[in-house]
Amino acid sequence: MTDTTTNHRPRRLPAALRQWNIAVGALILGIVVLAAILAPWIAPYDPFKMASGPRLTGPSAAHWFGTDELGRDLFSRVLLGARLSLGIGFAAVAVGLLFGVTFGMIIAFCPERVKALLLRIVDVVYSFPDTLLALALVAFMGPGVENATIAIAISLIPFYARVTYGLAAVERAKPYVEAAQIAQAAPARIMRIQVLPNILQSLIVIGSIGFSSAILSAAGLSFLGLGVQPPSPEWGSILASGRNYISRAPWILIFPGLAICLTVLSFNLIGDGIRDLTDPKSRRRRS
Repeated sequence: MTDTTTNHRPRRLPAALRQWNIAVGALILGIVVLAAILAPWIAPYDPFKMASGPRLTGPSAAHWFGTDELGRDLFSRVLLGARLSLGIGFAAVAVGLLFGVTFGMIIAFCPERVKALLLRIVDVVYSFPDTLLALALVAFMGPGVENATIAIAISLIPFYARVTYGLAAVERAKPYVEAAQIAQAAPARIMRIQVLPNILQSLIVIGSIGFSSAILSAAGLSFLGLGVQPPSPEWGSILASGRNYISRAPWILIFPGLAICLTVLSFNLIGDGIRDLTDPKSRRRRS
């Protein structure tokens, strides 16, 4: 008899999970998203109910994050605030990507004079910080969740349009696009079938950057009273309610602030990891 031995090689993790930044970012984001989805069921208290007992109590076994100035459980409010903060971020980025990518690709295929004019318009709008632009738009439209979401989405469009134009312009100069143009393929078909799939990975990276910006803008608008209105809990509005108690009850600012920081960090880590996977040169430059 012949003895046969089988070499068991350890299974390698998928490339995405071997990137520590993607793994850590996905773990943090997964926890935040799961908490946002399950918030109505796992929140130990009604986040809107004002307590008749002591207020501004510190973290304890009964109230993990303490209570606010109205005696409301801060842990429950941060959990429910995740739904609003993430919801505004996802909606704003989705709308911003849709219009920004479409506009950027159209500019890349426009005649030179039209292209130059449209690029100047985009550059002028893009010169304003996105949070400042969103602030001006909300001040004009009025406060509220819907208006804040629309304003943040509009503020992201110039960024997505400018980046998409640069990516699409590079692809347009390649032989396969020139061949399609010689074959008289419709520009819309070239954009959709040939250009878009080749820039999709880069769009995912800039999309993650947009999420971070959208969440920060949403928190900033709510902090200034132009976003989510009380008593609805949103991380920025919770920070605003606790700014008068920073020395007496700092936990009102610490916990929603940590939620914002961790969520923004998770999107940035995921974006960096995807960039390293799709562009090995960037990883070598940093190492």
